[in-house]
Amino acid sequence: MQAPLPRIKLRLEYGHALTLGPGKMQLLVLIDHHGSIAAAGRDMGMSYKRAWSLVEEMNAGFTLPVVDSSRGGPGGGGAVLTQTGHAVIRCRLAAAQTSASVWARKSGMHWRHALPLWRYMSIASALWQ
Repeated sequence: MQAPLPRIKLRLEYGHALTLGPGKMQLLVLIDHHGSIAAAGRDMGMSYKRAWSLVEEMNAGFTLPVVDSSRGGPGGGGAVLTQTGHAVIRCRLAAAQTSASVWARKSGMHWRHALPLWRYMSIASALWQ
């Protein structure tokens, strides 16, 4: 039986205010994809309250908000990533891809095998190229 492949899990820590790991990255990508915090949360199997809490945490952790949302109602609500949100994802993707690339060179492994959220990174890369 072959040993499982190691994986890189990148977490960016912004002091005590915020840690940005794969889950929050996935949430941002899905908010951008769906245009909705609720839909992004459902896609991840979490409640709207939990998804909203994570968005509030990220918005508070940066100088400018990463997600701009409007309340629901007769016309419906919605959410969009701000320029800051797009920049956060681009930087996080670059850091993850660089880490995986270095790991791959040192280990001889294909760099995509080192990334636990390659599927979401592929979506994000397609959205921001």
